[in-house]
Amino acid sequence: MSKEHEQGMSVIVKTVTRLTVGMIFLYGVYIVLHGHISPGGGFAGGVIIALSFIHLMLAYGKDVALRKLSKKTASFFESTGALLFLAIGLLGFSGGYFFLNFIPKGEAFRLFSAGTIPLCNIAIGLKVGAGLFAIFVALAMLKLEKGEKK
Repeated sequence: MSKEHEQGMSVIVKTVTRLTVGMIFLYGVYIVLHGHISPGGGFAGGVIIALSFIHLMLAYGKDVALRKLSKKTASFFESTGALLFLAIGLLGFSGGYFFLNFIPKGEAFRLFSAGTIPLCNIAIGLKVGAGLFAIFVALAMLKLEKGEKK
């Protein structure tokens, strides 16, 4: 057996994870993109996106999850989310106020109807999703290190 099949949980859990992790990720993206017209937004969607990668890590082990989203990539997305959010806030200064809406509003209850709010949701979703996954990886590594010392 390969090392990938030895790590993680049972075949049943791995099969269910393989079938559901993509849907969980897409649901998180949906929550981020529709946060301005329905309950949700960047934080809630970012948590769901992070949980899709955490689900992979719990079912298959850390090596498989880190191949999908490495620590370096997670750090890049977290930094990009923070910088994007800051850029949106600073671009509001073009109109005179921090976080001023500089994108024209569209028709109510449509996907492109909220000005800068969807952009803020995307930035927060990137920051929260990557950050939460990075925290989980750090805690898992800490637990593994303490377990190896005993």
